[in-house]
Amino acid sequence: MARPETVIVAGVGFRLGTTAEEIEALVRQALALHGAERLDRLATEAGKASESGFQEAAQRLSVELVVCAAADLESVTDRLLTRSARVVEATGLPSIAEAAALVAAGRDSRLLGPRLATARVTCALAVGDGR
Repeated sequence: MARPETVIVAGVGFRLGTTAEEIEALVRQALALHGAERLDRLATEAGKASESGFQEAAQRLSVELVVCAAADLESVTDRLLTRSARVVEATGLPSIAEAAALVAAGRDSRLLGPRLATARVTCALAVGDGR
């Protein structure tokens, strides 16, 4: 039986008003850091998915945009590698980027490493079966 194809997902967290350029730059930095040659999906929390910077970044990267429900993000918190006090205070989750990457990558997903962060954007990569 053939193994399902692996997907690579970039989960992002960002401040409102963040530009597509800022998101895209950090995603590309994460891909280079982990030696990933492709990206399949860009994911974030439902409350920020309608932000134009996020939507435009997905278009620029030519990837599927994934919106993650709060309950799904909460279901993977035991698998996160980093914790942001500011994000915990705002959302109750230790890391939006890491949680979104895990959720969007599927059931047996795993992080490629801890999230990267700038002043306005965080990004984490995960691989999984995509289901």
